Amino acid sequence: MITRISTTPWIFLAAVVVASVGVAAERPSFLLIFTDDQGMNDVGCYGSEIPTPHIDSLARDGLRYESWYVAAPVCTPSRFGLLTGRYPNRSRDRLLGPLMFLEKSDRTRGIRVGETTVAAALGRSGYETALIGKWHLGHGDPSFLPTRHGFDRFYGHTGGCIDYFTKDYGIYPDWYRGEKHVREDGYATDLITREAVRYLASHGKEKPFFLYLAYNAPHFGKGWDREKRSVTNVLQGQKSYIEKFANISDEKRREFAAMTASLDDGVGKVLAALRENGLDRQTVVIFMTDNGGDPRYGGSNRPYRGRKAELFEGGVRVPCIVRWPGRIRPGSVTKQLGSALDVFPTLCRLAGVDTSRMGLDGVDLSRQWTTAELVERDLFFKNGPAGAFRRGPMKFLRSGTGKEMLFDLERDPGEKEDVGAADRETLEELRAGWEKVARTLKREG
Repeated sequence: MITRISTTPWIFLAAVVVASVGVAAERPSFLLIFTDDQGMNDVGCYGSEIPTPHIDSLARDGLRYESWYVAAPVCTPSRFGLLTGRYPNRSRDRLLGPLMFLEKSDRTRGIRVGETTVAAALGRSGYETALIGKWHLGHGDPSFLPTRHGFDRFYGHTGGCIDYFTKDYGIYPDWYRGEKHVREDGYATDLITREAVRYLASHGKEKPFFLYLAYNAPHFGKGWDREKRSVTNVLQGQKSYIEKFANISDEKRREFAAMTASLDDGVGKVLAALRENGLDRQTVVIFMTDNGGDPRYGGSNRPYRGRKAELFEGGVRVPCIVRWPGRIRPGSVTKQLGSALDVFPTLCRLAGVDTSRMGLDGVDLSRQWTTAELVERDLFFKNGPAGAFRRGPMKFLRSGTGKEMLFDLERDPGEKEDVGAADRETLEELRAGWEKVARTLKREG
């Protein structure tokens, strides 16, 4: 039978959480930091040997999730789920895999008009909105650009990765300011950080903002092989950072660590800009990653099984930290379930935006952040023929070959023991839960 996790997040309840959430002056601003291919063992406060003191400071001052999940184990569908609050399987263009920058067919696919982003919802209610960094929800036509989907400002790139030094996809331009390609000198992570610092310095306190800071780091870069005249995947750490990790013997892990440290320093500068401009007390900061790490390029998901593109925990369980000064108790840790799908309804609740008619798949976690309230929810995944469903500590997993498994994640977080044969009742219950959601997706498709 299914047993329920009964852990309590021990989150501090402020005297007034959002007493008059509809009053613009009292609505919080939002800084959503979204990193790329950074696994559970790639953040210091989750046990990594790579130091990330600035990201760790968010955990020291806020709430760290131990059971946070993405909408999908790869880039494009993960970002669709985050920004729309809906399963990527509902996307009109079936955005279930990464959009490939040079694939002709992918130049006519992306997020469509009517697929509402959280930026659009917040913008309509008076928020200033900006995307700085990676988009990856369409690149072949201006109609796919972030400025057509709720973002007042865009600075960064549209493809899945980029050469960190040239800011091209190999040799193909993909660095934007607004809707125009631009050429700028510098390392991509540093430029993204600089732009975010400038944005915060220019922003007044009168109007709330939503800043989606989507670093491409520590994802590999997209270089150019001159001999083969083709794009190539390459780790691109800066020399000064690589030298700091001479103690890491594995070359790929060492360069990945350098890219992660550069990212972390960027996060530190952005957090400092919040403080220096008097915005930190009124800003909810959320840090998370888009999917599990890729061990082929230096990432690590230990102690979890699997990696990016898989539905084992290593592909879909990721770091997530939330800081909200005066509302969330510093140093909090929770085992309660959360999902990137929940960001849309949660931010809108705090901003006083009604989402009841938007058909969202996420749930509002605002009271989970600010009280001891238990928010029970199921987690659904469909990745090609593979699928997964989590309820409480139990997880149903169907492999791409059709094999069905059941794991007790409270007892066996590494998914080493399939208990399906011993607990057929729970296996069948979770399979039924997965199939119920899958049927709604089939009807929509």
